[in-house]
Amino acid sequence: MTTPAHTYAKQSILKKAEALFLRLGIKSVSMEDVAGELGISKKTLYQFFESKEDLLFQAMREHHCERSEEVSSICNRSEDALQEILNIARVVILHIQQISPAAIFDLKKYYPEAWAMVEDLRRDHIYKVLRENIEKGIHQGLYREDIDPEIITRFYLSSISSFSDENLFPSVEFPRDRLFREFIFYHLRGVVSARGLEKLKEYETP
Repeated sequence: MTTPAHTYAKQSILKKAEALFLRLGIKSVSMEDVAGELGISKKTLYQFFESKEDLLFQAMREHHCERSEEVSSICNRSEDALQEILNIARVVILHIQQISPAAIFDLKKYYPEAWAMVEDLRRDHIYKVLRENIEKGIHQGLYREDIDPEIITRFYLSSISSFSDENLFPSVEFPRDRLFREFIFYHLRGVVSARGLEKLKEYETP
């Protein structure tokens, strides 16, 4: 039986592991490191997670859930589609700046199953949010009426996926936050209506 105390302890471990993995990289963080940061024994850590891979999977899933909830909150309080996408972009850029390139590299190279899980969750969530944003923007007159929401959403997803391609965008030359900042305006300039363009100029850049 799972008790509130057990759930709280597990969530605390996940938060600490998530922070360590994203800040230091995954290969460089051991179960001993996580246990030491929390002030618990490694034996206690293994009572919650079968292995480092299990901890990684759950920590990355938790990270995704937190970001999804944050984006949902932004969507609920934004005045229009443009403000919504710009506010989301600001948050995304902030989080990108807090993630070590080593974490992405390690996840892709050494933990492909965890990477695939993260990519699948992220792709599904981005698809839903962006498709709804485009439809909202068209309805509000801020996006062009002649664009196809499905095609634009798929263009967006394919572009975002390319950011992690080190051959196309070496991270030492193209920081991920800079890539995303350039891309979001490239995307918006392609979909906004004349009215939307004027509105876009009123908002601060992400």
